[in-house]
Amino acid sequence: MIPTNYYLILSAILFGLGVIAFIFRRNIITIFMSIELMLNAVNLAFVAFSQAWNHLSGQVFVLFVIVVAAAEAAVGLGIIILTARNRRSLNIERVDLLKL
Repeated sequence: MIPTNYYLILSAILFGLGVIAFIFRRNIITIFMSIELMLNAVNLAFVAFSQAWNHLSGQVFVLFVIVVAAAEAAVGLGIIILTARNRRSLNIERVDLLKL
């Protein structure tokens, strides 16, 4: 059996990579993927704690996070596609032009 610490370390590494990509990237698609990576890292931590404490509540939270991530993916990708068509760019610096 794999110790819970290994899952939590992997979760922290994945979350850290997602944060770094979110901060330093300028492409909307990359930022969107980094948010999904952070959500999956949190899911891994929920499942690890659920397994360690023998409770199903962590897995129920994972189900809700997956549902929210799917809704976010549908709405977010729609906005990204619309922005890419109108602005002809996926650079995050041009998104502030939506205020007009």
